[in-house]
Amino acid sequence: MEIFLIRLLQFMLAISLLVLLHEGGHFFFSKLFGVRVEKFYLFFDLGIGKWTGKLFSFKPKTSDTEYGVGWLPLGGYCKISGMIDESFDTEQMKQPVQPWEFRSKPAWQRLLIMIGGVLVNFLLALFIYSQILFWWGDTYIPLKNMTMGMKFNQEAKAYGFQDGDILVSSDGKDFKDFSADLFRQVSEAHEVVVLRNGKETTVKLPGELNLLDMIKSEPRFMEPLLSAEVDSVAEGTPAAQIGLQKGDVIRAVNGHEVDSYNAFVNEIGRLSDMMASAQTAQDSLKIRTVSLVYARGEQTDTVQTVLSSDLKLGFLKNGVAAVYKPVTIEYGFFESIPAGIKYGWNVLKGYVDDLKYVFSAEGAKSLGGFGAIGSLFPPVWDWYLFWKMTAFLSIILAFMNILPIPALDGGHVLFLIYEMMTGRKPSEQFMIRAEYVGFGILILLMVVANLNDILRWLGYL
Repeated sequence: MEIFLIRLLQFMLAISLLVLLHEGGHFFFSKLFGVRVEKFYLFFDLGIGKWTGKLFSFKPKTSDTEYGVGWLPLGGYCKISGMIDESFDTEQMKQPVQPWEFRSKPAWQRLLIMIGGVLVNFLLALFIYSQILFWWGDTYIPLKNMTMGMKFNQEAKAYGFQDGDILVSSDGKDFKDFSADLFRQVSEAHEVVVLRNGKETTVKLPGELNLLDMIKSEPRFMEPLLSAEVDSVAEGTPAAQIGLQKGDVIRAVNGHEVDSYNAFVNEIGRLSDMMASAQTAQDSLKIRTVSLVYARGEQTDTVQTVLSSDLKLGFLKNGVAAVYKPVTIEYGFFESIPAGIKYGWNVLKGYVDDLKYVFSAEGAKSLGGFGAIGSLFPPVWDWYLFWKMTAFLSIILAFMNILPIPALDGGHVLFLIYEMMTGRKPSEQFMIRAEYVGFGILILLMVVANLNDILRWLGYL
C-alpha cells in the first residue's frame, strides 16, 4: 500500500505540474493578445446535479478569470472566450463577436494561442533534462565495458549473433548503454559490429526488425550476459536447504543445460508457464520439484529440491549495476543546456518512431492508462527519477496534443493552418461537430488504455 501511495503521489504531482504549465501556455498567449480567459482549472469541474464539481475556486475582483480545482483528475482546461472547446459552450458562439474573444483575433494570433501549451511542455522537458544533467550528470554503464557480452535468443542467433558478443556499433554509430535506445538502434541497423573472442566481427541485419517483438519476446532479443554463479543464499529457502553456497555455479535444471544466469531464469520461466495449467496441488508440487546440477570448484553435484510456491530457489544474483562499474559524465550549467536539448530531442524522436507499433495488434495491447503510467514512477521517492519521468511525460503530452485530432490543440492548429492557406474559416457548426468527434476518439483511446491496465492486473495480458 505504501508503494502504491508513493507512486500515486509522484504521478499526481507530475501531472498537476504539467497540466498547469500546459494550460499556462494557452493563458499567456491569450492575455498577450487581449483574449479573455473565463476559467483556468486544474482537473475538470464536471458537475453532477446541483453540484458544480468544484473542489476549490476563486475569482480576483480585478480579473475576468475564475481559477479553480475540479474533482475529475483527467487533465485541466483554460476556457477561452469565443472559442469552441471541450466546454461545448455553443450559446456563447450565437452572440455577436466581441473584441476580447478568440474568434475576433487574426489567425496567426489564434495559432500562437493554440500551440502555447505544446510549446511550454516541450521547452519544459528540455529544461528539466538540462537540469538533470547539471545536477546529477549522466551516469551509465558503457556497453563496451560489459566484458561478458550479451545473451541472445534464437532469433538473434539466426542473424549471426553469438552469446558473449560485445556490442560495439551499428552502421558506424557507437552503442552507448543497455537501454531501449540500444534495441531501437539494432532494429534499424544493417550492420552491427561486435567484439568476439577479441576480434571485431560484422553481423548483417535487414534494417527493419520489429522493435516491439525484440523487447517483448521471451527471452528477449538480447540482454546482458550474467554468469550462473551464486552470490548469496537467503536463509530458510530451498537453496539453503540443499546447501547451496556463495561461489557455487548452477549447471543444469531438470536436465536442461544452464550456461548463464539468463538461461536459469528462462528455465524458471518454462516452469511458470507449466504452472499456469496446473489444476491440483499435486500438479503444482510435481512442477515445483526440480533436479538441480551445480558445481563447487572442480566438484559437480546433483540434488533434488522443491521450489517455493512462487518458483523461487532462494539464491541471489548481483545485477548488472553490481557487476560493472558505471561512469558519470558531469556537465557545467552552460554545457548542460545543449546536452539537455540533444537528449530531449532524442527522446522525442524515439517516441515518435515507436508510435508505428501502436497500430499493430501487439502494439494496441501495450497501450497503458493511468495505472501503467503511474507504475513507471519509482517505488521510493527519488527526485532524479521523478524529474526524469516528468520530463518524459511532458514530451508525450506535447506530442500527443499536437496530433491533428479535433478536441486536441493539434486539431485546432490544423483548421487554423487551413484558414491561413485558403482564407476561409471552417463554419462553427463544423467545428462543433469536429469537437464532438475528437472528444469521442479521445474517450475511446482512454477506455482502451485503462482497460488494458485492468486486464494486465488480472493476468489476461
